Amino acid sequence: MKSRMVVVKVDDDPIKKIVQPGPHQRYRNPRVSIETRILPALHPNEIRVKMMYAGVCGTDVHLVTTHPETGYIRCSAPAQIGVEGRVIGHEGIGRVLEIGSHVNHVQPGACVTFESIIVCHYCDECRRGDFNQCRHALLLGLEKDGLFGSIVDIPSMLSHDVSDIVQSEKGCRTATCVEPAGVAYVACEKTHLKAGDIVAIFGAGPIGLFAAMLSKNIFGASQVHMVEPIAFRRKLAGRWSDEIYDVDEFFNNGPSAIDVVIEASGNMDNINKVFRRLKANGRVAVLGRSGEPLTLDAVDHMITNAVSITGSRGHLGGAFAKVLTLCRNGRLSLDDAVTTILDGPEQVCDLLNSPEKVLEENCKVLVNFDGQ
Repeated sequence: MKSRMVVVKVDDDPIKKIVQPGPHQRYRNPRVSIETRILPALHPNEIRVKMMYAGVCGTDVHLVTTHPETGYIRCSAPAQIGVEGRVIGHEGIGRVLEIGSHVNHVQPGACVTFESIIVCHYCDECRRGDFNQCRHALLLGLEKDGLFGSIVDIPSMLSHDVSDIVQSEKGCRTATCVEPAGVAYVACEKTHLKAGDIVAIFGAGPIGLFAAMLSKNIFGASQVHMVEPIAFRRKLAGRWSDEIYDVDEFFNNGPSAIDVVIEASGNMDNINKVFRRLKANGRVAVLGRSGEPLTLDAVDHMITNAVSITGSRGHLGGAFAKVLTLCRNGRLSLDDAVTTILDGPEQVCDLLNSPEKVLEENCKVLVNFDGQ
């Protein structure tokens, strides 16, 4: 069986004298193209899926965006890109065509959405239930071929049956957005966000926008302050934010007392600059990856006020199921974040070859693979 896939290829050229270079210190000069590949025999634990929709994530954009001075990619998330390239994409829905011999929980014809972290279930972290921190995790679309293809083979353990949700166009868009919404949900949980909290969110991309939705509608925040440099995204975020600012405006006129900060932009300087505004027992979740160092000037403020900073990765540990339940019961309208729907691999390939359009003119971009 053949499949048309969106593939990124790179030059593997690690920066010298860095012992364990990250992707942003190893891979240069990304190229995005469409390839027709022949699918191998289906693995016993995998499912073969005809893709319906896929979502374009900021991580996909960072894989193909380079630092202008060096040519190295911006993506610092774990990635393995061999000479054959990597099929990217880790958000989406599709219809099951075939199941492996060991698969029991889904059947051909079911519509499924996907988690994006493949865990081992055997390391100490997995056995403690900390699946997002699995020592042997593989990331779909980064370390294992992903979802940007007409037909893809995916580990069945990642799939959730959403046949009941995708009966409408709105339901299809909603189910495609569950993965990034799950990431936002984990961040809200990690900060112990509770009723009455004042929340500041840096970055009104999809995850920041979903964090605003969840903070306001599910976790009970009394105020949500959104900080975003791009006017298009500021306007979109207004529905779920009490106040919206450009970056300079926030630091000049934003709230002086904050309970929770969610940093989803990747600009680590935001944390240092906002830190003294955190109230006693304030909490910070860091989601946005950039490879930048985090420097804190106000360490005494952190100690005196018991301020905590936590990294937040992934959507496992129940968040995926909770988000699906909220969608099924009409509590979340994830499709409201969708700003553009592309038609097939050609259009997503074109977009990723001009990645600035994703940041400047969109929030959530989906790709329609039906009919491909």
